[in-house]
Amino acid sequence: MKIKNHNFSNYSVSLAYLFKWVAISIVIALMAGSASALFLVSLEWATDYREAHDWLIYLLPVGGLVVGLLYHYFGKEVEAGNNQIIDQVHNPENIIKARMAPLVFLGTVATHFFGGSAGREGTAIQMSASLADQISRILTLNKHDRRIILIAGISAGFGSVFGTPLAGAIFGLEVVVIGRMRYDAILPAFLSSILANWVTYMWGVHHHHYHLDIETASIIKEVGNSYLVLYASIAGVFFGLASMLFSRFTSFVGKSFKKMISFKPLIPFAGGIVIIIMVLILDYFGINDVAGERSRFLGLGLPTIADAFTEQLPAYTWFFKLIFTGVTLGTLFKGGEVTPLFFIGATLGNALALVLPLPVSFLAAIGFVAVFAGAANTPIATTFMAMELFGGEIGIYAAVASVVAYIFSGHTSIYSSQKVGSAKNSNLIKDKGKSLRDL
Repeated sequence: MKIKNHNFSNYSVSLAYLFKWVAISIVIALMAGSASALFLVSLEWATDYREAHDWLIYLLPVGGLVVGLLYHYFGKEVEAGNNQIIDQVHNPENIIKARMAPLVFLGTVATHFFGGSAGREGTAIQMSASLADQISRILTLNKHDRRIILIAGISAGFGSVFGTPLAGAIFGLEVVVIGRMRYDAILPAFLSSILANWVTYMWGVHHHHYHLDIETASIIKEVGNSYLVLYASIAGVFFGLASMLFSRFTSFVGKSFKKMISFKPLIPFAGGIVIIIMVLILDYFGINDVAGERSRFLGLGLPTIADAFTEQLPAYTWFFKLIFTGVTLGTLFKGGEVTPLFFIGATLGNALALVLPLPVSFLAAIGFVAVFAGAANTPIATTFMAMELFGGEIGIYAAVASVVAYIFSGHTSIYSSQKVGSAKNSNLIKDKGKSLRDL
């Protein structure tokens, strides 16, 4: 009889836990999915308008100054962005201010409207996590539950902005600590990401899709194809080094400008001037003017990402995107890193097709996710993302490339608040338990 009562007690606790987190996940999903839908529509409008009026690039410094002033006077408590969210997961102290959501929304739309090179994921995560954290305030949740809510918010924002709910869920669980996953948040992370993606879809907002060519679709169906695994490993080394270069260059730009300019709002103003100069230099040498695209290295770069799957692009394409994005984000413009990393990965894979005997579509697809894996230290999430975007057959090769890129990127990251939970190799064991910010 005692055993039966004990089992009944366990079931009761499990049911209470389930109902609690289902309810909270639904609320998070409604907020995150709706925010992502509004953001994606606004971003599409800003991109289309800028591409139709390319003179707007000359107002980029002014746009950066205005956003910088907004954060200086109204957003100092939320200017750390994704790193602040990760810090709060590590050490839940203060509820994230709700103003993070509108400020990063306006800042990112302004970045794209005037031609900065940035992405989407950072904004979606910050909107979702900051809105989700307000539930902690209302329900006066303890620190453990706050951690779970923030992870669920990260997952919901990522999954809904890219249309990859499984990758979004795993990203939230994987991104906080390098080499470890937060299984205590697994239920709300998956529920929030899946439901948020559905909410975004129900608003009538759709995501970009990339298609593998017939040759790639044919060869990846040969399960256990050893030469493909070998080439994916070789490519993964280059993807990992590109990840490291991106993280270090962006950090270098940020530190350099902060040393030179003490008044923060002037940093994006100066960065905007640098970007204009780079655009004019590329114009002069005819590098920007490819198929009439002056904006190849500005904004999200989605058309170029699509081209990387279908045609051979200039081998330098990935490098210029890295420079433009590093300057944009390093000089405190708002936006994410992930879509530019997709661009860098897909076009670097495209360039590797010049030396590796594989279709550009295959290398672009694994590069698309592997550079991101190395830069964010999330190889499992990117493997699932590859399967969600390109089909399950590519999972083996995306996993190999992502893991190799993860190893070769070292203890670097686009998120300096990440902690080292498991060192990537024996020479880095001394870093275990430390924040990348402190290394």
